[in-house]
Amino acid sequence: MRKKASKAVQGFSLLAVAALALTACGGSDNAGNGSTGSASGAGSDLPLVQAGTLTVCSDIPYPPFEFEEGGKYTGFDIDLITDIASEMGLDVAIQDVGFDALQSGVTLAAGQCDLGASAMTITEDRKKNLAFSDPYYDSLQSLLVPEGSDIASIDDLSGKKVGVQQGTTGESYTRENAPSDAEVIAFPSDAEMYQAIQAGQVDALLQDLPVNIGHAKDGKFTLVQEYKTDETYGFAAKKEGSEALVSAVNDALSTLRDNGKYQEIYDKYFTE
Repeated sequence: MRKKASKAVQGFSLLAVAALALTACGGSDNAGNGSTGSASGAGSDLPLVQAGTLTVCSDIPYPPFEFEEGGKYTGFDIDLITDIASEMGLDVAIQDVGFDALQSGVTLAAGQCDLGASAMTITEDRKKNLAFSDPYYDSLQSLLVPEGSDIASIDDLSGKKVGVQQGTTGESYTRENAPSDAEVIAFPSDAEMYQAIQAGQVDALLQDLPVNIGHAKDGKFTLVQEYKTDETYGFAAKKEGSEALVSAVNDALSTLRDNGKYQEIYDKYFTE
């Protein structure tokens, strides 16, 4: 799946992105999911991009966290944030945006969306520009190679090409730990990375474990190493003025954990 034109947000100035956000808010075609909520929910008093709707930005595809199926966006992040919105008494609208601008805080600061839900690791560097919800997922990094490859660990990447996603913790981990003569190639998204290893343009992919597990299912690729990096994902909001929104999201997430709905969604995507 190729990226939509909205990916161009990464190249806009902040002012241009803000103008785009105003246009997006006025339209009805947001290619998003919808959930019916009560107008008396916790979200009814929040300052939102669109009244009554939680507008969520995500870098799609990144299965199993976010992907398109049957003309709708789905995945662990999407299903979870949809139920969170419902608990808050809000509908939900999903927008496909570039990850680098999202994780840097540009997209949210411009007012294009209320939240970012995109398998985003909570880091001290990102906290400088973003506010985060409570953690909702613990993650590992991993190394994927073609079946039959002589690469068995990150140390074997000497003189090899390894694909990473731009702006991710996987990219940071690779640049910090791969041999100095490994060629680290950053791609805009997992879709481009996976196409590159399929075409033999890179020798390995280093990224989040669940995503590489999905790629290994076809039998042509194999996971050779996992890396415990103590990463946790959080939903992101703009740095200033989002305190009430983040609090409401945390309350809804806690409710979903208590009533078993979080576990149901988790089991749907991570039963293996």
